[in-house]
Amino acid sequence: MASAAVDHMVSLIVFMAAIMIFIGIFSQNMQTGINYERHNALSTKTSDLLDNILLNPGLPQNWGQSDSSIVGFGLQDPVYSQYKMSSFSAMRLYSAQSPVYYNGASYSNITAGFGGYLLAPSANGLNYSVASKLLGINGTYGFQLNLTPTITVSIEKLSVAPLHFSINVDGTAYPFANAPISYSLISVNQNGNDYPSYSITNGVSTTDIAGSTQLTFPQIISEDQSYAIIVYSYLDGLRGVGYYVHDSATSTKTVTPLVESFQNSTILLVHGDSVGQYSQFHPATSQLNYNASFFILAEDYSLRQVQLGTQSSVGKLVYDSIIEKDYASITLPNNDGILIVAFKSTSGQYGVALMPWGLGSLAFPLTFGGNPAGQEWVATDIRQVMIGGIAYQAQLSLWNLQGYSGSG
Repeated sequence: MASAAVDHMVSLIVFMAAIMIFIGIFSQNMQTGINYERHNALSTKTSDLLDNILLNPGLPQNWGQSDSSIVGFGLQDPVYSQYKMSSFSAMRLYSAQSPVYYNGASYSNITAGFGGYLLAPSANGLNYSVASKLLGINGTYGFQLNLTPTITVSIEKLSVAPLHFSINVDGTAYPFANAPISYSLISVNQNGNDYPSYSITNGVSTTDIAGSTQLTFPQIISEDQSYAIIVYSYLDGLRGVGYYVHDSATSTKTVTPLVESFQNSTILLVHGDSVGQYSQFHPATSQLNYNASFFILAEDYSLRQVQLGTQSSVGKLVYDSIIEKDYASITLPNNDGILIVAFKSTSGQYGVALMPWGLGSLAFPLTFGGNPAGQEWVATDIRQVMIGGIAYQAQLSLWNLQGYSGSG
């Protein structure tokens, strides 16, 4: 009798244990299935949201060339269809890089490297919070949008006397082999004139099977000379651009271009001592004389100059002066191009600064939005787009801000 009772209890315990194991396995499989559905729904949302951003121009349609508030967020160029983005709308996106400050105002920092500047007023930009509300995902999803050039044009200085460059052109996973390149060397003439001038040397070459080529410029024989080079590469409908800037070896001053107004196409040329990441002060008064020009890309990939107003194209910027200004305002054309500013200090130091008017003009990358680091699950999707004629990859990362309480 006792033996039967023990057997019964053991059987019951084994049965209950089997049920618990089964429930655990079933729950685990069920949770895996639920997570799969939620991840799949997030991926679908990511794809839909990316197309929503890239395939509509937003409201107003010309908000990239306006200083007014933005009603609808979209990056498509209103003149074109498909995945052709507006260079100017992208310039109004608030960059994830640390801002810089001038005269108490904050400027979104889209700058990509030494000598090239793209600093847009934060007050007229589109920030992450407003963009989330315009997309209808505020409080539900977080996102980050990355605009990255598809073709990378890297320029490395190998030697001086004469100046010798190595050019490397790469796609996303392969070298840009046997591709034509076109280049423009901008060399500042250090002839002692009050306002600096410069000359442009244009040329062409072709990359080898490794996507490389070398360029030599015998007219540059010293580190004290100031110059910049802009290189374009193109093949099978894809186009990329890169640049390199060198100021005089002894130069410590610079001219910094700042976007003043998108709507009026006005730029402030500011004495670099007045601009910084934080408030700063340089004890010595200094003057920079500048000569500014605007260029567009011609059909043969050379730079074609577009005339600026003669009263604003040359001038002087004086830092820490009661009488004279540390800035000057110039007006640019409405089309994409590159602002080139040669400058000279009163002590005879020379330099050159570049600014793209339109994000794609110098293939600047841009990161806009939140930070996906540390999120439990992040979905991504990519589109190939054109920005100002330059090939880009637009990648959207999306994550759920409400955990996994729902599929969204």
